[in-house]
Amino acid sequence: MNKQGGAEKHETQAGAGLDIDFDPSDPATVKVHYDLSAWTFDQRAELSEALADADLPHAWDGEELLVPESVEDATDAMFDKLEAEIGPFPIGLDDDAESTEFNLDEWTDADRKVLTESLVESEIPHRWTGATVIVAQDAEDAVDDLLDAIESGELMSADPSSEASAPDGVLSDVFLAANKLAKDPFDAKSRTLLIDLNEQIDPKHPPYAFAPRTWSQVVDGVGKIVDRIMADASGDRVDDDGSDRLDESSDVIGLAQSLRELVRPFV
Repeated sequence: MNKQGGAEKHETQAGAGLDIDFDPSDPATVKVHYDLSAWTFDQRAELSEALADADLPHAWDGEELLVPESVEDATDAMFDKLEAEIGPFPIGLDDDAESTEFNLDEWTDADRKVLTESLVESEIPHRWTGATVIVAQDAEDAVDDLLDAIESGELMSADPSSEASAPDGVLSDVFLAANKLAKDPFDAKSRTLLIDLNEQIDPKHPPYAFAPRTWSQVVDGVGKIVDRIMADASGDRVDDDGSDRLDESSDVIGLAQSLRELVRPFV
């Protein structure tokens, strides 16, 4: 997202059906501009809906969001909220920025998608022109590393038919198990489910179109819970003072709560 302030005149209209007391074509109105050209259509639609729900006046000029200066802080807060819920968001590369090009016309669409997700996760400014990705020049080495990781298989192609892909519905299963263990750390069904999933999931093989970094955190979260469960081979035993069981209960609850909050935005 690129942001600019100013009072330039833009010929645009507010979103249809929204009761917005804001005329972006009024030259007397000081406007703030957010360049969202790097965002997907769905991401811009999500933002527009959130702004409307919050009664924040806004308008669109192509892929640029316009808001009156009076709601700039509230709009910035909305961006932060959405970033936490459905982000990260791509950072666009200015046309006049120093850049490096990588021609990837021999890559599959799936591998280019993995690269795009990795660039977004790494907060590297970029844009695509056909099969060529253009990145900020100072990020050239980092992008080289990403390309090597994808070509070597360290970052796997997001192929939903691949045998190496994560199990179907894995995010929902992880969320449900974590949610249950956050309330009842000794729930046998949820413990068994996570133990089984821990054998099936791999940080190198995320679900289709799922961000690799976030998936790695999910796998790590599942592993930590399973490690805590397995560390006490007699987890159902209560010593005289019950302290061992209380310690395990507290540990599992904390780990399950963290895992639940990590997965919640994706289910």
